Amino acid sequence: MPTLTSQIILHRLPRTSNARRYARSNPPRNGRTSLSCVPTELPFLNLALGHLSLSNWTWLFVLLLTCRVVSAEPVAVRHREGTLHGFLLVRTLEGTAIATGDLIQVPHGDRVNSRIVFRFKDGSIDDETTVYSQNGVFRLISDHHVQRGSSFPNPIDMSIETSTGQVTVHFTDNDGKDRVTNDHFDFPADLANGLVPTLLKNIRQDTPETKVSFLTAGPKPLLIKLAISAGGEERFSLGGSHRKAMRYVLKVEIGGVLGLLAPVVGKQPPDTQVWILGGEAPTFLKWQGPAYESGPIWITELTSPIWSKEPYSGR
Repeated sequence: MPTLTSQIILHRLPRTSNARRYARSNPPRNGRTSLSCVPTELPFLNLALGHLSLSNWTWLFVLLLTCRVVSAEPVAVRHREGTLHGFLLVRTLEGTAIATGDLIQVPHGDRVNSRIVFRFKDGSIDDETTVYSQNGVFRLISDHHVQRGSSFPNPIDMSIETSTGQVTVHFTDNDGKDRVTNDHFDFPADLANGLVPTLLKNIRQDTPETKVSFLTAGPKPLLIKLAISAGGEERFSLGGSHRKAMRYVLKVEIGGVLGLLAPVVGKQPPDTQVWILGGEAPTFLKWQGPAYESGPIWITELTSPIWSKEPYSGR
């Protein structure tokens, strides 16, 4: 978490100059095709393209032809969401607490308004408001995600409206200037921004794999897939009582050319781990993963208030 979906972020740079003009003025050298000389919006892709020979491009083209599109099926509602207010704590892997959070959720008929706000000790904010429906299946209606402050090297403010396909991103460019981009997407029915923990509570533990769509945050948002699978049960204790929770593994599938090249240049996002307590009323317990590209691994988990050690006197 912070927020529960913000770990899957791929930072992208502003648009480059005209690629075709660049290619014409930079003919191929040393047996490489001119395509390898065309600058792209992703630094790691520039690096990878620069090392592709003609035979590499042929291999890549064949792989792309054999890729199949995965159907977008929304997750069925097995446990309806209700009113709740939960407390969350964000820690480093070394155990240092760096932020506290509130999860507030209120249903209105078949719609649910959910907000998760993390307040960091350094003054940073991670704030996500999600509206979704739960009429048979979970469907995202809107999502607004803000990350700002020194804990986030690339502040972002992204809004999604699935009914119109409109995505608005406010960001700061490399020159420190505020920018706004507007994009349009034909969103699949399984778009999961702001919904990942809710979906995990409704996926059967014996399901081999579930794939959902996700829009990464950045100046040029990218639609990717999250491959969700059960990683096995793990024990935890609660007041001396031992319980078991299911650990889910979330793998990012970028797709296309970017997905094929990301592992080659070491830019494949790390897996995210999420622990869910099953049963009649499943609940989120813990999330482990980065909050932004190349960021540190943080742990987010449920917490409870700490009271004064002095007993209540009744006065």
